[in-house]
Amino acid sequence: MEKLNKKKLLVIRFSALGDVTMIAPVLKEFIEQNPNVEVYVASRPFMGTIFKQFPEIKFIPVDLNKEYKGFLSLFKLYGELKKYNFDYVADFHNVIRSKVITSLFKLSGTTTATLDKGREEKKALINQENRVFKQLKLTTERYADVLRNLGFKLTLSHQLKSNTLKEEKSIGIAPFAAFKSKMFPLDKMKLVTKLLADNGYKIFLFGGGKSEIDELKTWENLNPNIQSLAGKISFEEELQKIATLQAMISMDSANMHLASLMGTRTISIWGGTHPFAGFIGYGQSTDDVIQDETLNCRPTSIFGKDPKGLENFDYFQNLSAEDVYQQIVDKLKN
Repeated sequence: MEKLNKKKLLVIRFSALGDVTMIAPVLKEFIEQNPNVEVYVASRPFMGTIFKQFPEIKFIPVDLNKEYKGFLSLFKLYGELKKYNFDYVADFHNVIRSKVITSLFKLSGTTTATLDKGREEKKALINQENRVFKQLKLTTERYADVLRNLGFKLTLSHQLKSNTLKEEKSIGIAPFAAFKSKMFPLDKMKLVTKLLADNGYKIFLFGGGKSEIDELKTWENLNPNIQSLAGKISFEEELQKIATLQAMISMDSANMHLASLMGTRTISIWGGTHPFAGFIGYGQSTDDVIQDETLNCRPTSIFGKDPKGLENFDYFQNLSAEDVYQQIVDKLKN
């Protein structure tokens, strides 16, 4: 009988892996604090793996490249989603596709709320002439605000989930990112990896795509302690491996958020972007951030795309491989 009385909430987010991953801990804590709500997430099919470990969250795969391609198909998608009889719709994306679907639900009488991305604050953060340099609201708190605007109470812990699976001196390294401005140069990162392996750390490398797989394969020759997992195991197996690591070293990329999801501490390296934009991994500490705070141009973007005049700028010019290695070792001691 209890299930019949539960309210149904639909959360919509169609975007990149890191953005969708950040939803999971927010919804987990939401369900703990609002047990009378049944939560559904509509996202791209690939994202379903993220939610497999949360059976209390029901996943609805939405293939925007095939089944729901084009504007008119959004009405078809709305019709499919309407069959669930949702009481609430939370638009965690705030783009044309999600806004159309949310608006249709609103017109039908469903209670809706939409993400405030803080666009003006973010523009001010990257403004090269009149910068407002301050910590902005965390993206996870922006997600939580959508749920609060629906009338729910939610207090986020911002704590990594406890994890007893850790293997001592095991480190994951994910050296890639979607934009060059966010990537510590590969030749430097390669040396960092070798120095850590020489110091007795067992290194597991993460990446995807043929060029990344080929590159990381060569890193295995640096030291027997280095093993590339790129292209060798499934995404689900990658997540399970990440859960066993003492720490993950990543750029401002999806791997930081995947590690957060699995309760693994992350030492993150930042270039053209900045933690002030609110995208640090859930439960991660700013003490574990490595960045050059002497470069007055930083941040130049929110997501990593270089602005005009700063194309291919080297945000890591003052950070040597030895310096980054020492920062990592010092942080791991704490």
